[in-house]
Amino acid sequence: MFQEFNKIEKVSGELKLPGDKSISHRAVMFSSLSKGKSVIYNLSDGEDVKSTKNCFKQLGIQVENKKDTVEIEGKGFKGFKKPLTPLDAGNSGTTTRLISGILIAQNFESIVIGDESLSKRPMKRIIDPLSLMGGRIEGSKNSTLPLKIFPVEKINAIDYELPIASAQIKSAVLLAGLHGYEVTSVIEKFPSRDHTEKMLGLKVEKKDSKKISYSSRINYPLPHEYFVPSDISTASFFIVLTLLTKNSFLRIKDVTINETRIGILNVLKEMGGSIEIENQKETTGELYGDIIIKSSQLHNVKIDEKIIPNIIDEIPILSIAGIFAEGDLEIRNASELRGKETDRINAIVSNLSLLGLNVEEFDDGFSVNGETNNEVPIFESYGDHRIAMAFGILSLVLTQGGKVNNFGCVNISNPNFLSQLKEVVR
Repeated sequence: MFQEFNKIEKVSGELKLPGDKSISHRAVMFSSLSKGKSVIYNLSDGEDVKSTKNCFKQLGIQVENKKDTVEIEGKGFKGFKKPLTPLDAGNSGTTTRLISGILIAQNFESIVIGDESLSKRPMKRIIDPLSLMGGRIEGSKNSTLPLKIFPVEKINAIDYELPIASAQIKSAVLLAGLHGYEVTSVIEKFPSRDHTEKMLGLKVEKKDSKKISYSSRINYPLPHEYFVPSDISTASFFIVLTLLTKNSFLRIKDVTINETRIGILNVLKEMGGSIEIENQKETTGELYGDIIIKSSQLHNVKIDEKIIPNIIDEIPILSIAGIFAEGDLEIRNASELRGKETDRINAIVSNLSLLGLNVEEFDDGFSVNGETNNEVPIFESYGDHRIAMAFGILSLVLTQGGKVNNFGCVNISNPNFLSQLKEVVR
C-alpha cells in the first residue's frame, strides 16, 4: 500500500510524542522482574513494546492498560511461569536479546521466535556471552531465531568486553548478571545507550578510556513508578522536517535527552541546525526536556566514528538532512545498519538513487552528492519503520511530493506518525 505525501509550506506548533521505545521495553521488563505493582506513565504504543508486554504476559505477568498508565504486577526473583507456547518477539530485536538474558536464569525451558525480518537478524552476539555465563541457549544453524533456552542450576559472573558497541548485548549480559551473587561486568570501548544502567541504578565507572558497568543480585529491581520521556528517535523525523522547511518553528515536549541518545542533536547543531533544549527534568536517572527547532541552512560535516553507535537509529533521517545540506554527505563506520530490520545502508542508497543523486555504497556506509530531480518518486520502505518515516519526511519537502510503499510498517515504533504530522504541518 502506497502512502502519498504532498509538499508542505511550513511546520509550526507543539508536539507531544509517545514514550521512548528503549526505555519502554526496559520499564516493562524491570516491572515484571520486581515483586509487586509498578506503574508506567507514557509507555510507547508501538508494536515492538506490545511484543515485550505480550511475552511477559505469557510468562505469567499481569499487565493492565489504564487510561493514562500501564500497571504491571511483577513476580519477583525467578517467579515467572513456564510459557505454554513460544514467546513471540514480533519484529523486536530489543525484546529478543534482552529477554534472553532473563530467560537463561529461569527454571524452565523456553523458545523465542519472531517475524520473518527478525528471524534473519544475528543472535550469535548474545548466544556467545550468555553461554559463557553458563546459559544453555541455542539458535538455528545460522545463529538466528528461533532461540531455545534451557534451565541451568547457576548463572556465572563474567567480565565481558563488547566486540561491538551494542546496548542490546550489554543489557542481555547485565540482566543475566542480576541472577548471580557474584558481580558481572561489561566493558565498552565506545559507550552505547545506558538506559539499563540508569534505570537499575547500576554501578558504572571509567577506566583507561573504557566504560565498565556492573550487575549482580543486589541490583535486582524493586516495584517502581516510571515516567517514560518521549522518544528522541521518533522526534528526529520532526526535527529534520522543521530544519528543512522555511519559516518553521516547533516545540517537542518532554523528550529524552540522555547523553547517549543526543548524538543526532549534536550532529544537526554542528551542521548549523537551530536546536535548543528547555525545561530540563529528571526521572529514574533519565534526563528529559523540551526541544525547540527553527528552520536552518545546513552544511554537511565529518562524523566521528565514536558517535556512530549513538546515532545508528537516526542515520536514515540524518541522510535526508544531508542531501539538502551544503557539501557532500558521507556516512562510514556504520556496518551495523546492515543488521537492522532491513539492510538500511542498501535501502537508503537504493531510495536516494531514485532522485538522480550521485550515490556510492560502501560496506560500512555510503556517500551522496548532486541535486534532486522533481519527479514524483515511489520510495520503498522495505518493511522498515525508520526507512518508511525518513522517506515520508523527504517526500514532504520535495517540490512535487512523493510516495512510500508499505508505509504501515511505521506501526512498529509510531503508529500515530501521520496524525502527528497533521498536527504541525501547514
